[in-house]
Amino acid sequence: MNYVLYYSPGAASMAVHWMLIELGVPFEARLIDIDTGAQKTDDYRRLNPAGRVPTLVVDGVPHGESAALLMLLAERHPDAALAPAPGTPQRAEWLETMVYLANTFLPAMRDWFYADTDGDPADAHAVRALARRRIEGALDRLDSRLADGRRYLVGDALGTADFLAVVLMRWTRNMPRPATTWPHLSLYINRMRRRPSFIELNVREGLVDWQSAP
Repeated sequence: MNYVLYYSPGAASMAVHWMLIELGVPFEARLIDIDTGAQKTDDYRRLNPAGRVPTLVVDGVPHGESAALLMLLAERHPDAALAPAPGTPQRAEWLETMVYLANTFLPAMRDWFYADTDGDPADAHAVRALARRRIEGALDRLDSRLADGRRYLVGDALGTADFLAVVLMRWTRNMPRPATTWPHLSLYINRMRRRPSFIELNVREGLVDWQSAP
């Protein structure tokens, strides 16, 4: 199996980068600096016509969409058990959670960050206000799920939903109410940030904020 990951530090590609490190599989990581517009070049758009990260080249074929890539990697590496197997009781919850994160939480975060540029700047305040309500609603929902004492979002084992959710929670760190202010999420986040793979991920991406709590 051959993997090449095109990533930008702290972006949605972070979840895929993290999973590759957790899996311990060989892969090549190629930096795409979105701050300088590297994702808009013709060369990159030939790999990813949307001009976004991540792109994961799998055995020579490029694929995008972070949630889909996490699910693909789980399917290609079943022995890692990062997704419930088809036919198991937790499979439906996993599918629901992955789609919820990709369809509700992640788009709301994009609206929060890009309200001024994705639409009419005159409407940015209203767009951002709605995005904040949706984000905090998502955090409420995830916090409630963890209230039963579970260590991970789906079942009793680390999985793809955790990689994506924690990266999205990281994006809230400078919002008026960051994810760490929810009681169950705070415990969960601190536990996830202590994972060796997360620490290694931050080293590789050169990130120094939002590190493990003391």
